[in-house]
Amino acid sequence: MKKIFFIFLVSLISFHATAQDSSRLRISLITCTPGEELYATFGHSALRVIDSNAVTDIIYNYGTFDFNDPEFYSKFIKGKLLYCLSIESIDDFLYSYQLEDRGVREQVLNLTGAEKQAIRQALLENLKEENRWYKYDFVLDNCTTRLRDIILKYKHPVTHLPAVMPVNYTFRNAIHFYLDKNKKYWSKLGIDLLLGSGMDKQMTVSQQEFLPDNLMIAFDSAGSEKMVQYSRILYTQQQPIAGKAGITPLLCFTLLLLLFILFQFLKLRKVLRVADFTLFFVVGLLGMLLVFMWWGTDHIMTKANYNLLWALPMHTFFAFTICKQQCWIKIYFLLVAILMCLVLLSWNIMPQQLNMALIPIVILLAYRSIAIYKNFGYGKQDD
Repeated sequence: MKKIFFIFLVSLISFHATAQDSSRLRISLITCTPGEELYATFGHSALRVIDSNAVTDIIYNYGTFDFNDPEFYSKFIKGKLLYCLSIESIDDFLYSYQLEDRGVREQVLNLTGAEKQAIRQALLENLKEENRWYKYDFVLDNCTTRLRDIILKYKHPVTHLPAVMPVNYTFRNAIHFYLDKNKKYWSKLGIDLLLGSGMDKQMTVSQQEFLPDNLMIAFDSAGSEKMVQYSRILYTQQQPIAGKAGITPLLCFTLLLLLFILFQFLKLRKVLRVADFTLFFVVGLLGMLLVFMWWGTDHIMTKANYNLLWALPMHTFFAFTICKQQCWIKIYFLLVAILMCLVLLSWNIMPQQLNMALIPIVILLAYRSIAIYKNFGYGKQDD
């Protein structure tokens, strides 16, 4: 009797579920753990759509681009590279992440039949050639935010996802967490050099979800607005990422500063001339790059870059004048020394968080500017 009652109960529940959802679709958020390479440091998101009627199991991925584009590199640098929505089978998708040994987690979403059909239809519409391409932005419009927007657009009533990071966190704080965790200190330096003060704005709750892990946690933490039916691990990472710190930028630049001091102490005049020329010329070239990234590209987050306070593009020209004694050249280097001191004094109160490894470089620029101003160490008076 009990067995008959149990079968009847299961049948009743199944009938009720079928009556509520006749779409025979299952939609899941797929979240992949970070990888070793820089492009994989922050993880990845995709949508899985299982259609029991058509017997298909497809991954929808907004993180693909045409690497064979002959203008790939120029478009990438200028911020004009288009990403697109692509599809692949779940087996192919999992195989690629198993090869990279990156974990894959699935969250089956709590959606009605009508919501599933609307999301699937939106994905199919976006998959059309005229719709599948979009201008990628690392923090504002990426492969994770696109999925979130589609899901929440068709989820009714409107779902408000909770904050998953501290309220005062900035975009830079968020990406530093991953870079520090994986000991990618040189990558962190490069990112801090190229990305301007826009990265230091406090994130809104929705902006926190530009990271795959954050969207996954937000879905799990939606509370009364339950977003996830259940979760499961599709692939477990076998070996944790073991970042290789090596020599850090801070140590490298500190040693460089000490090397210049040693050259000065030993009065290696010819060496100092070459070293000073190289220092100011390279820093000037960096400044030119930052100006180009600000004004010559479509990247939003490379604008308003306060690194230009110390990486002055004019250094490229003045590097050729360090041995001359004209008054206007000496005034330039005096002004540079004063500016570098002001940068150091205001380091912690700037609207942009500058990388701490750059402090020895700014000190070095101040030190060598004073030396050139005083003609101390080389020049006509010492020759």
